[in-house]
Amino acid sequence: MGSSHVSSLARVPKLNLSLIKRELKSPASLVHMKKAPRILFFVTEDWVFWSHRLSLAKAAKKDGYEVQVVTRVHEHKDLIEKEGFKLIPLNMGRGSTNLLRELFTIIEVIKIYRREKPDLVHHVAVKPVLYGTLAARFSLRPAVINLLTGFTRTFHKIKWKSALIEKTVMLAYRLAYWGMNPVTVFQNQSDMQIFLDHKILKRKNAEIIKGSGVDTQHFFERLEPEGKPVVVLASRMLWEKGIKEFVEAAEWLHRNDVECRMVLVGDADLESPKSVPPEILDEWNSKGIVEWWGHEDNMPKVFSKANIVCLPSYHEGAPKVLLEAASSGIAIVATDIPGCGQIARQDENGLLVPVKDSIRLAEAIKFLVENPKIRKEMGARGRKLVLEEFSDKIIIKKYLSLYKRVVG
Repeated sequence: MGSSHVSSLARVPKLNLSLIKRELKSPASLVHMKKAPRILFFVTEDWVFWSHRLSLAKAAKKDGYEVQVVTRVHEHKDLIEKEGFKLIPLNMGRGSTNLLRELFTIIEVIKIYRREKPDLVHHVAVKPVLYGTLAARFSLRPAVINLLTGFTRTFHKIKWKSALIEKTVMLAYRLAYWGMNPVTVFQNQSDMQIFLDHKILKRKNAEIIKGSGVDTQHFFERLEPEGKPVVVLASRMLWEKGIKEFVEAAEWLHRNDVECRMVLVGDADLESPKSVPPEILDEWNSKGIVEWWGHEDNMPKVFSKANIVCLPSYHEGAPKVLLEAASSGIAIVATDIPGCGQIARQDENGLLVPVKDSIRLAEAIKFLVENPKIRKEMGARGRKLVLEEFSDKIIIKKYLSLYKRVVG
């Protein structure tokens, strides 16, 4: 080999292998290589996701998660996709009891989980929890967070039928949870205790997070409207929300010359056998028993017209309408059940009455109608309570911490 060729090789710079290895190991160089963790929300309806989980999903995306949503799609497809979330439609019968149809739904969920390969799945409500947990078992075993809201409805009235339902439901959960270790979030202590008593999960896998949170800037404290006091019940028009008792209370108040307007806000749910038929709502409205305003998207506008918010429900997890009412500085009348009682505190920011007791409900409304100073003081205490315990910032922080814990 000639000397000129040797000298030309000597001028080629040597590769610094140790430097290259150090650069490849550095976090800065791996940022573009690291895959964002994928979180999949499985909820029953797109409007439920939009109403109750949107803020959390946006916070998860901001925290570095890729967000997917599996749900029945109605009117919120474009809104959800504009947020940068992948929407996966699922044709799930919400009230279906057809076992073959439900089996096909479970198989479809399994296919979705295997195809999308989420790192974390967040199931909300009964069917997503049962079907989603089973699907996780037969896919790549993502981390599972289950959220059960208002579970106490199954056990509200203890008779032989409800005892049979309880055993059937507990068996379904036990089968879904068998061999899995899902973290299960409850919105109140009573619901959590049912699962612990039935030994479906261990205490270390149970969490209490009170509701979905409320935007305290959107639902802000405001001055009470003047004129005849307005009492609002805002929910889906389901009998189990205490609609019958509310109407009976309205009739009692009218007979006893109590000056107030009793208002129902919300749509009939035509897919639910528990829905109040629209013709009955129309009849009440036309007779002047109550006012039915129908569906309303702008709840701050509704609350700006309300002096009292009422929810005589038979069962709840942590009702969003009460959180929004309390955040708006409005006194509350609600039933004395775990979900309502953790938001409406007796003689603090509201009054609690027995379930299905329209007379006690009417008497509580009468007291607040006739004592404006007390109801205003209750409203102010409700606002303070939400700021301290229920704001969306507090709730979202808890969920993001839980996501980090289970994903690792």
